[in-house]
Amino acid sequence: MTRYIRRAALLCALLLVALLVNVVRVQLVRSETYSGNPANRRTDIARWGQPRGDILVGGRPVTGSRDTGGLFRYARTYTDGPLYAPVTGFASQVYGSTLLEHARDGLLAGTDPGLAALPLLSGLTRARGTGGTVVTTIDPEAQRAAHEGLAGRHGAVAALDPVTGRILALVSAPSYDPGELSGTGAASARAWRRLDGDPDRPMLNRAVGQTYPPGSTFKVVTAAAALDAGVAGDLDAPTDSPDPYTLPGTRTRLTNEVEGCTDASLRYAFTWSCNTVFARLGVETGWKAMSRTAAAFGFDAPGPRVPFAVARSTFAASGASAAKRDRAQLALSSIGQFDTRATPLQMAMVASAVAGDGSVPVPYLVERTTTAAGTTLSAARPRTLHRAMRRETAERLRELMTGVVEEGTGANAAIPGAVVGGKTGTAQHGVGNAGTPYAWFISWARAEDAPAPAVAVAVVVEDARAGRGEISGGGDAAPIARAVMEAVLGDRAARER
Repeated sequence: MTRYIRRAALLCALLLVALLVNVVRVQLVRSETYSGNPANRRTDIARWGQPRGDILVGGRPVTGSRDTGGLFRYARTYTDGPLYAPVTGFASQVYGSTLLEHARDGLLAGTDPGLAALPLLSGLTRARGTGGTVVTTIDPEAQRAAHEGLAGRHGAVAALDPVTGRILALVSAPSYDPGELSGTGAASARAWRRLDGDPDRPMLNRAVGQTYPPGSTFKVVTAAAALDAGVAGDLDAPTDSPDPYTLPGTRTRLTNEVEGCTDASLRYAFTWSCNTVFARLGVETGWKAMSRTAAAFGFDAPGPRVPFAVARSTFAASGASAAKRDRAQLALSSIGQFDTRATPLQMAMVASAVAGDGSVPVPYLVERTTTAAGTTLSAARPRTLHRAMRRETAERLRELMTGVVEEGTGANAAIPGAVVGGKTGTAQHGVGNAGTPYAWFISWARAEDAPAPAVAVAVVVEDARAGRGEISGGGDAAPIARAVMEAVLGDRAARER
């Protein structure tokens, strides 16, 4: 009998060991497999079982949580949802998350180890803490000015602090209410089908996720390359620029929308946007110097993370060997056409470099993150991407951009009591350039008594409200840029009083 008892005890011990081994396998070795299994709803139930942390704009939350009483208890809410959707994105119990809601999901959901008093213990127990807070760099007045300026149109606005790289406004139009995607009911499903199938693509963040031909706003980059390379010198000296200009190796003739471009000086050509002068200038500067300067501004590289991804902006020189590079293509690329494409945020970076000392700031959207109690977890530090041009070149470009606003095509951006520089652009697109031209304006502004510029802005309007021959960056995009710049200057002046 004793022998049988011993055997039974041994069998029980082996079963216990097997059970413990399986527990270790399930809890540690296979935990990620099980937690990531779509059939496992426990993770999602826990995820939505408590209020989510908030995203702040101007010190106030623009997000919240409501108790649904359901299995996924707390659903996301948004204050001024369409206004801040290009910043927050959405956090849906069914459709996932985007933008800041996605990039800072761990912090907002309470799973970030930094939120735990004992991170190691929290990692082992998989405990979920109270969601933290994301403090953005957005200026609420600038954001609203950009949003209202684009009301009823398709387009985007990006505004930066050119000194630090802080993103002051990020607007895309048309927009949507991310709160419609919260919850698990039929209303959420209907909203998703409507938004996802909308040909106007309201959920596309045009400020960072869409690239456009930048048109004549790219002439800032071409001028910087030519000045740094020594191809251009005296801003007022006549250039050897015919009008029309025959593209090298072709019979295609490039013309201008304005008079006086024949042999025009760089100052006149910049002020009145002479295509022929800058197409020729790009060819004379050459692929190598043009590519190097464009890359220094941020083109032809993965877009910066702000913290979500930004689409790659491209200059047409990329990807082709020197032997295959076409000088006619270079001419068109140098005036922001052909394959040159940029996000509005990229063009705001270009304006920022001119407004400063020639260095391109790294843009960022999150000022700091904190616990729910307000303890700082991380804080942003201003950084420089590249030096795009010499200080002297940036100074001369500020002079040229100021002239555009004071006496050229950018007069609609002028602000009393401030020094404003700008560059207009009208970009052709579509098959045979048959599409409605995009209206561009990039600019920067500095209060007259301030030592440094306060804001740099890029605006693109896809569906300008004018006849095709009358569409212009100065007429359609510049007033929006002016409103954004006025909001930033006014807000800064109010803080300093």
